[in-house]
Amino acid sequence: MENTILPINSYPTRRMHATLELEPASSSRAFIEANTLPVSLPEIQHHHLIPVFVKDNEPLISQWDFIQTVVEAVTDTFRGEQILRPQVRVSHPIKGRIPEAKDKPASLLLDSERTIYYERMMFCLEIPTVMDVIDGNTLSLLVGGVKAYNLDNLYNKKGAQEHFKLFIGFQNMVCTNLCVQTDGYMSDLKVTSLEQLRTGIYRLLDSYDQLRHLKQLQSLTEYSLTEPQFAQLLGRCRMYSYLPAEARKQIPALLYGDTQLGTVCKDYYRDESFCRQEDGTINLWRLYNLFTGVNKSTYIDQFLDRSVNALDFTTQVQQALDGGNASWFLN
Repeated sequence: MENTILPINSYPTRRMHATLELEPASSSRAFIEANTLPVSLPEIQHHHLIPVFVKDNEPLISQWDFIQTVVEAVTDTFRGEQILRPQVRVSHPIKGRIPEAKDKPASLLLDSERTIYYERMMFCLEIPTVMDVIDGNTLSLLVGGVKAYNLDNLYNKKGAQEHFKLFIGFQNMVCTNLCVQTDGYMSDLKVTSLEQLRTGIYRLLDSYDQLRHLKQLQSLTEYSLTEPQFAQLLGRCRMYSYLPAEARKQIPALLYGDTQLGTVCKDYYRDESFCRQEDGTINLWRLYNLFTGVNKSTYIDQFLDRSVNALDFTTQVQQALDGGNASWFLN
């Protein structure tokens, strides 16, 4: 099959698939690290508990149902494309045990006596036949989402709103960094049913303009920072969180902490794929990937917000270099 990049709305009218057969997931390294663990879909479906609303003991939408609903929508929207099996990462385990084992020491518990679910889950679904190349880096289309039960009010009854995060963007296959823009991200989709969730997924897939996103990413290769400009930029970034609250309100938000900014500085010199040139300059595509690279240390529930912030921040730098809006970070 040829590699293609097609507008979302060029695909035929949607229909649901009763059975979904996906190819094995990419063997590339994890798209997020932090404190996450890989987990398989059968394990989520058959072995993880499903939280309930306390007032009526009715279940929330399960993580497995969320993933399957996205898989169905993606398979339907991107008919004829190669779609890989989802990669799933989880964190913050909630452990328990069956009543019969309530008096057993933890060290003596059998696997059949333990219960578990994970409070936070993120997954990605790669579509490698929808791709492009930027600055020698292959990008593949990616769709995914986050379910974090800590964002839901479990002390309620069925019909209360549940919170989901959805995204569509690209993954840099050199480093598995995620490239997500505001238009491809639903930061807080609130639903009360699986059908509402399905509608939200289709709405995001239909509205996303991948060609515009790729053009925005490609334009970053046309702008560069000198070494003094990079030093000025990073120094201001590290000052940002210490500014008085009123001063920060006048500056576009930067969601990266001091430790991550220190890693950006280190990788400016040492990263194999995105370090500076011999003369000390670094183009904005590489700078952007330094930020998305350190974002892998972010917890699941904040990961996508920082992914979007990385592109917003780099675009602001681009506009300042282009003579447009002044940037406090480069002043």
